[in-house]
Amino acid sequence: MTIYADNAATTKMSRKSIEAMLPYMESDYGNPSSLHSAGQKAKEALEGAREQIAACIGCSPKEIYFTSCGSESDNQAIISAAAIGEKKGKKHIISTTFEHHAVLHTLEKLKKQGFEIELLDVHAHGNITAEQVEKAIRDDTCLVTVMYANNEIGSVLPVAEIGKVCRERGVLFHTDAVQAVGHIKIDVNEQNIDMLSLSAHKFHGPKGIGALYVKKGTPLTTIIEGGAQERGKRAGTENIPAVVGMAAALTEACGKIGENTAKLSAMRDRLIKGLSEIPHSALNGDPVNRLPANVNFCFEGIEGESLLLLLDAKGICASSGSACTSGSLDPSHVLLAIGRPHEIAHGSLRLSLSEENTEEEVDYMLTEIPKVVEYLRNMSPLWRDKVNGKKEFIL
Repeated sequence: MTIYADNAATTKMSRKSIEAMLPYMESDYGNPSSLHSAGQKAKEALEGAREQIAACIGCSPKEIYFTSCGSESDNQAIISAAAIGEKKGKKHIISTTFEHHAVLHTLEKLKKQGFEIELLDVHAHGNITAEQVEKAIRDDTCLVTVMYANNEIGSVLPVAEIGKVCRERGVLFHTDAVQAVGHIKIDVNEQNIDMLSLSAHKFHGPKGIGALYVKKGTPLTTIIEGGAQERGKRAGTENIPAVVGMAAALTEACGKIGENTAKLSAMRDRLIKGLSEIPHSALNGDPVNRLPANVNFCFEGIEGESLLLLLDAKGICASSGSACTSGSLDPSHVLLAIGRPHEIAHGSLRLSLSEENTEEEVDYMLTEIPKVVEYLRNMSPLWRDKVNGKKEFIL
């Protein structure tokens, strides 16, 4: 049996997404900037996709800009807000300690340019409150950037409440919603969101295409210079097949949010209940306010890399954290942010499901994961010291 349980890293493309793309790779391959009929047909597809995506998150099509991915969207949103703030003499930015590195690295770059970056601590469940944000906002705050849902531990943050605070205080609010779009109902107007990042391959669309929502009236800084594409704010010939595929995938995903949430949360809860029975283990992330498909555990006495390799040998594809940092030997900054010690943070497992996973696959994972954990612990001198009382257990 082969089980794909790493959907937070990337998802399988949906059939509807693939079928939507094919005509624009085979026959309708015109450049949307061309004036001839082939180009205008591509232009119609581009704008039609923009309308579909806007409808899914409750905004105007003119507020959607196509990018290459969520990371690019994050970069452009944050750099744009910083530029707006700098013109007004406001150089204070608020974020959290467990953001995606696309956000954290951009903020680090701005810090070197004289901006003051304040990262709010997240509590043990990996969340913050709107009150924390409100207390942190100052007269010189130009941006609050807080993710919608954490990519590693699945905690869903109170975005609507944070947006309300930011709107009342006149501060721009950006949310990295890459893990949330297509999985949680989002309305950018109701939730007072000024900018939002999304990426197609997280909801069964193609890789290499994303979008940035920017509320009307918010000046956007161009970070890729060239032609006049995307209303002059993002140069480069638009990837029409990918744009159309993203729109088809998101429309399908948003239409099934209720159905998928019910199925996935039931499987998620079964996994959490079963894995919680492994001694000296701990669930990471908010036990209630979490993504319907996310399960993240720490197992004391093992290394995450060994766990992943042995699970892969048994046909289970999983991860220990963000796919963007999988080559790093350092423990997850997300797990450190919620207070896990280095030793424990090294032994994490993330299972992220999709609607294609089955109850039989959950049964298999609940059978095999405890066996692999026990096997690795039996090989560990550190674990033997803990069992024999020479060292204390942490979990």
